[in-house]
Amino acid sequence: MPHLLVAGKLHPTGVARLDALQRDGVEVTYIEEISEDSYSQHIETADALVIRTQPLSAATIEQAKRLKVVSRHGVGYDAVDVGALNARGIALTIVGDVNSASVAEHAMMQLLACAKQAIRADRAVRDPAQWGWRNRLEQREISGRNLLIIGYGRAGQKLAQMAAGFDMKVRAYDPNLLAHGWPDGAVSPVSDLPEGLRWADCLSLHVPRGDSPLLSAAEFALMKQGMIIANTARGGVVCEDTLRKALSDGTVHAAGLDVFETEPPTSDMALTNCDNALLSPHIAGLTEEASERMALASIENTLTYLDQTIDPDLIVNRNALT
Repeated sequence: MPHLLVAGKLHPTGVARLDALQRDGVEVTYIEEISEDSYSQHIETADALVIRTQPLSAATIEQAKRLKVVSRHGVGYDAVDVGALNARGIALTIVGDVNSASVAEHAMMQLLACAKQAIRADRAVRDPAQWGWRNRLEQREISGRNLLIIGYGRAGQKLAQMAAGFDMKVRAYDPNLLAHGWPDGAVSPVSDLPEGLRWADCLSLHVPRGDSPLLSAAEFALMKQGMIIANTARGGVVCEDTLRKALSDGTVHAAGLDVFETEPPTSDMALTNCDNALLSPHIAGLTEEASERMALASIENTLTYLDQTIDPDLIVNRNALT
């Protein structure tokens, strides 16, 4: 029977699934702590690994003598050394559409809370001396505003549906979809990012992290004064230092950030001093419902990969064995 190593705390339903597998004879090692050191000591004999957000480095992969598949508890894999997996012929899988609704809801919440300056409004009630803040009229409507969705995958498409319910004008920027065929019935695309940035009143980001920030000084210079930004994608997609300056000088009205260049952020991260920045600890896809679905799906991916019944679309590096 295979040895399944699970690194990172799972939803109770996922833990119950692990217990059932153990009763069926599967060897399971479940490590709740989220550090590479905590699970690397068990990886030598593992046939399959379920991993959350902690790193999986080449050094740890080198220790994995029997490892056949790594299953991410989510859809991103920035902290995984995919090249090292490829070199060893180890597959990397992600869960399917289990958290796009949660992410889209969080992005919609960020857009609304930023438009209404929810943090400043809350403080104006908690401190009676600030009650007069209400008359500064910093709160805005999103109805009729232009929303540019950068990255038009599942979460981006769900957000577009939600934003339409608020009477927003929605367009999307996704070079990959433009190259391979824009979805039927989708919102209108923008041909390039500068065009979209000049058009938009609000932005929502749904793209993987690249080698450099997608939005930095040059991109902020194209934006309308008073932009609203929602980022549920990845830290590093937006240059945090440039964003801090834009929040201070009014280029950005407010920003909602669920992801950061360093996670968890250091205590001296400048954005924590911006009361027009709504910050959350990488939880957009971590609702009760989505966490349950992710736990079960990530476990299932290891089992279906090992018995060769997995949906090929869930394998990130399908060339790992070639």
